[in-house]
Amino acid sequence: MSFGFDVHAVMRRVLRNGGDYADLFLERSAPLWILCEDDRLEKVIAGRECGAGLRIIAGTRTAYAYTNELTTASLLELADAVSGSVSGKDAGGGRVITFDRVQTRPRPEAVVKQPPQHVDTDRKAALVSRANRVARAFDPRVRQVMVTYRESRQEVTIFTSDGRMVEDSRSYLTALVHVVAAGNGVIQTGYEPVGGLTGMELFEREPLDAAAERAARRAVMMLAARKAPAGRMPVVLSSEAGGTMIHEAVGHGLEADLAQSGLSVYSGKIGQQIASPLITVVDDATLPGRRGSFLVDDEGTPAQRTVLVERGVLRTYLYDRLTALKDGARSTGNGRRESYRHRPIPRMTNTMILPGETRPADILRSTPKGLYVRKMGGGQVNTVNGDFVFEVSEGYLIENGRIGEPVRGATLVGNGPAVLQSIDLIGSDLGFSIGTCGKDGQGSPVSDAQPTLRIPEITVGGEVE
Repeated sequence: MSFGFDVHAVMRRVLRNGGDYADLFLERSAPLWILCEDDRLEKVIAGRECGAGLRIIAGTRTAYAYTNELTTASLLELADAVSGSVSGKDAGGGRVITFDRVQTRPRPEAVVKQPPQHVDTDRKAALVSRANRVARAFDPRVRQVMVTYRESRQEVTIFTSDGRMVEDSRSYLTALVHVVAAGNGVIQTGYEPVGGLTGMELFEREPLDAAAERAARRAVMMLAARKAPAGRMPVVLSSEAGGTMIHEAVGHGLEADLAQSGLSVYSGKIGQQIASPLITVVDDATLPGRRGSFLVDDEGTPAQRTVLVERGVLRTYLYDRLTALKDGARSTGNGRRESYRHRPIPRMTNTMILPGETRPADILRSTPKGLYVRKMGGGQVNTVNGDFVFEVSEGYLIENGRIGEPVRGATLVGNGPAVLQSIDLIGSDLGFSIGTCGKDGQGSPVSDAQPTLRIPEITVGGEVE
């Protein structure tokens, strides 16, 4: 990325009143959004955007400002605004900073093979339209279909006051199908996303037509499903359910800003047993092609694999630079932001429970009755006490150790730490789900994963029998 401004002058200006650290985040992005709804292409929106965000850290205080005018005059004005929040001994006014380019060569397996920006928009629109037809043709009870395609080429360059210049180029691609089916006074939905840090080769591995069929099948199948029984019972979470529970009930509570402010049930518990010895939780931004992956985070820290919980023991939190300074720790490479308009904060990347040694079929076979969850829906969690409520979008009764009839309207109600402590079987498989995680008014692309696992007893919300 080339620039038409004096970055050295900007960094000297922002530190002229003092400060321990400063960084300049530069971004150029080219998003494309295609929406098919009501059986026609409703929107095709493309654009280009660029901007810069400037931050200073002084002690535990931070100031941040941004602009989309990338000129020396504009950025010096931004630097004046940010440096005005810092007072004290001049620690940077005369400092000369030499930037060393930090090489971030992509791993061979992480290279995008078919860059979306090199593919005609007509071909992408045809992909969306075909998925719409597949979903609508599945069953006459399918009443509504929405297919969305999103891509974004994001190029970032980060200059830091400790003399580093780091670059990353990210190709995010996501498509999703949402189906509404109706019959006999019942309305049900099916939702299926595909995506990652990848190119158009995504649709060779995960065809959008297949996602459309899965979404339609789920919506139609749930029409005939009985209402889920309520009460406490064993629950087997399939690896196909993805990692919604680990993300919401555990992951957010391990983000350092929440832990430091006392807004996490895991605050002050480093070194303590917080889960079953069967549970190991990692956050790994180095996984090739996954939606939460990158080469460097939005502070320029290299992507890494962080073991958060090891055999049930809490080892660390997810840190960005600021929270790491507060704890006297090192950043774990989890400083992320939605765009140059946002300051970096600790965020998850690809968060997962690692597989165990039990075959998934044996977990099911050893559970005489209960609820089998194939697909999770949305949910809510209170990070302060760990209480959560999650919807089940596809669930089945377990009957004599086998998957029985489908049920609808089930919810899982529990407490994150209590559930982690109670899990007694971990499967040898691993399944991923993708999403955009919201926090502090900004979203970040993530993926979550878990093996098949069994919770011996948890409250299931449904119909009281």
